[in-house]
Amino acid sequence: MSSKGTVKRFSASKASTEEGLQYHIRCKPGDVAEFVLLPGDPERVPWIASFWDEQREVARHREYVTYTGRYKGVPVSCTSTGIGGPATAIAVEELLRVGASTFIRVGTTGAIQPDIEVGDIIIATGAVRLDGTSKQYVRVEYPAFAHFEVVSALIHAAESLGARYHVGIVASTDSFYTGQARPGYRQYEQSWMRDLIPDLQKAGVLSFEMEASTLFTLSNIYGARAGAVLAAVANRIKNELVENAGVEMAIRVANEAVKILHEWDQIKKARGKKYMYPGLV
Repeated sequence: MSSKGTVKRFSASKASTEEGLQYHIRCKPGDVAEFVLLPGDPERVPWIASFWDEQREVARHREYVTYTGRYKGVPVSCTSTGIGGPATAIAVEELLRVGASTFIRVGTTGAIQPDIEVGDIIIATGAVRLDGTSKQYVRVEYPAFAHFEVVSALIHAAESLGARYHVGIVASTDSFYTGQARPGYRQYEQSWMRDLIPDLQKAGVLSFEMEASTLFTLSNIYGARAGAVLAAVANRIKNELVENAGVEMAIRVANEAVKILHEWDQIKKARGKKYMYPGLV
């Protein structure tokens, strides 16, 4: 954990120390597990870790709070990303450098389909790239999709826990207000904002959020696994928003998915297979 007033020397090109301490998340190799849960809110990190067998805080710097522990015997970490793609990209880049390989975003979302109730959870299979960060990595035609094993594990976990859930594509934006068709200050809007929700609805998009497209794009580029389970705290069509609705269930689903993925990885290793498929179980 970093302390105020401490001067550390980092490589400007790598943004790390010789020991591998990362500039933003302040973690080094050995601090985090291969499985990392990624909430946006730093206060959600101890909430997620409260379901583990054991936990310890390993770093706290800016918006990045990291705990590491075990869930049902499986090593797991949790790092908050803050809000939006830029902060998420920093977290993913630095977590990969210290040993992470599987990410599950545990966040909130605003539904734009009428059948999604506030408090339901959404398991994202992919994300519409309405963000700017992922465009700094690869051309816009590159898809932002979740890893099929993580999606399957999240569905398995949701079923086992009796969650009300939906599976599909979400839209990731850089703006909580105008980018999600909310009026800006003094009711500022442009004409395209009025068509945004109807157009996405017609394409079957389930909800708005702000980090999945960056997470999915970077994970695919770098060969990591990623998925997202999102609590629908709002329904834009019904104009309803309930703080933390469904968040505990999303947390439980994410934690359980870590255990499931670990078990599947062990099965793959024992069978000499690279990918999980139903016949292996």
